[in-house]
Amino acid sequence: AFRGKYRFDRWPWKSLHQTLSTLRSQRFDVAVSARWDPRDHLFMWFTKASQRVGFPRRGSQWFLTQGIPMPPDQAHRFNQWSLVGQRIGVDVPVYQPQESIEKTIGLDQPPRCVVHSGAAQPVREWPLDRFLGLLDWLESAKIEVLLICDKHQRPWWEAHQKKVCVPQSVGELASAMKSCQAFVGNDSGPGHLAAAMGLPTLSIFGPQRTEWFRPAHPGGMVVEGADCPYKPCFDACRFETPHCLEDVSTEQVLEQLKAFVKIHLS
Repeated sequence: AFRGKYRFDRWPWKSLHQTLSTLRSQRFDVAVSARWDPRDHLFMWFTKASQRVGFPRRGSQWFLTQGIPMPPDQAHRFNQWSLVGQRIGVDVPVYQPQESIEKTIGLDQPPRCVVHSGAAQPVREWPLDRFLGLLDWLESAKIEVLLICDKHQRPWWEAHQKKVCVPQSVGELASAMKSCQAFVGNDSGPGHLAAAMGLPTLSIFGPQRTEWFRPAHPGGMVVEGADCPYKPCFDACRFETPHCLEDVSTEQVLEQLKAFVKIHLS
């Protein structure tokens, strides 16, 4: 997704032109981007929106009507949207996780935990055989597991005699998770959705920085990826395999998982 992004000869110019024509016909007043990406700013300029707000980089301020200084390097990416909102009069609160929604566990009902093994990019997918080790431990701890995966992972799980759910939309994913009390998974969108629903999260990171992208639950925990001099690489791994993620052992995650379960599922 991130390799060759400035190879303009490979861009889908025909479809881009059609999209821009459609956007121009809508006569938008405002275009915004919270990404520090000149491609976004160029695209916004082509839409002819009268206000174009973003974080300039490499001369891209020429495409913007309002450039915003980047927040401190340690700030969560949520804060960039808050700064953009301030410039256009939209109240987006500063990143400060809210208290979780209470999840009541009945006396006759075992605690239920989502385990999601998927991610948008392969370099964020912790190996499935290690997730299997987590499932075995959770089941031995008498915790009911809702196993969710991406479509391409389904045959592997079924070959290992695991019942698995493959939601086809964000709505289906949210509906599946609403009966659970906690979430375990990769650095992925489902983890952020779970946190927004009030579920504490345990997220396994690889190439990304946890301070930028960890889910916004106050009780959330993270497993840091192994050290790499190129982190964060934004999913453009320089190696044949993402060592930062694959060098995270089952034992490392289990140590965090046991503490996580003691806090949230006991």
